[in-house]
Amino acid sequence: MPKLPKFPTSKRKDNPEARMSIGDHLRELRNRIIISAVGVLVCAVIGYMIYDWAFALVTYPVTNANAHGANLSINFATILGSFDMRIRVSLWLGLIISAPLWMYQFWAYVGPGMTRKERRYAWAYGVVGLLLFACGVALGVFLLPHAVQILTSFIPSGATSGFIDASTYLSFVMRIILVFGLAFLVPEIMVALNQLGLVKGRTLLKGWRWAVVIIFAFMALANPLPDPWSMIFMALPVTGLYFLACYIAIAHDKRVEKKRAALDAELDAALAEPTDTSLPPGSQG
Repeated sequence: MPKLPKFPTSKRKDNPEARMSIGDHLRELRNRIIISAVGVLVCAVIGYMIYDWAFALVTYPVTNANAHGANLSINFATILGSFDMRIRVSLWLGLIISAPLWMYQFWAYVGPGMTRKERRYAWAYGVVGLLLFACGVALGVFLLPHAVQILTSFIPSGATSGFIDASTYLSFVMRIILVFGLAFLVPEIMVALNQLGLVKGRTLLKGWRWAVVIIFAFMALANPLPDPWSMIFMALPVTGLYFLACYIAIAHDKRVEKKRAALDAELDAALAEPTDTSLPPGSQG
């Protein structure tokens, strides 16, 4: 049976202990950055080709607001505005589409320097982090049409049309999406700090009142909608994740304390065992 072709790997394959000089590290880092950058640019070309579809998707909240009686239009303030928008959206699409490539390049660079246990933790945190970030992004995308519809309702009735600057609108969309995505990563960071022994789970739980206030204040600032219900709707999932992170941290602390107590008991038992200092029979003269 013919062997399957193997993917090209780093030169570390010839070096089982992964010992490399600083120059080798820098050269490998440079090569992986170049590969990632080329991948982003190639995928940006694909993004350029599907720009019309992406632009329709990004401007769907405006279309949805128009369907509910608004009179809005995306405005390009300069001659190069439409081209600038196309390039920016294409680069964002290139970064997203090429994510598997540059994430692999990052992992291939740092992975060989980790132990098996560290790699297992890194995989777990990476997968959970991606899921949490995706949930935050999904929440932001879900709220965007409602946000645009409510915010544009403040346009005076005498105005014939609401002109929205394209660059400002794109920045607004990306800010909402990134803010919610990053907010959902905070609980994972809390668990990571606990795993590293930098903070106790009880300490995290002790400040829950301040944490809830900070979460609601943050959501109030990041929330594009003026009504309080949307703020509560956004803050509740993050608050739930905060308490879940506290529970995981406390459970981890209990496991660590249990292992430490077992080791201390074994050490005490070993020290308490009597040592036979008598001489063997017939050895006395």
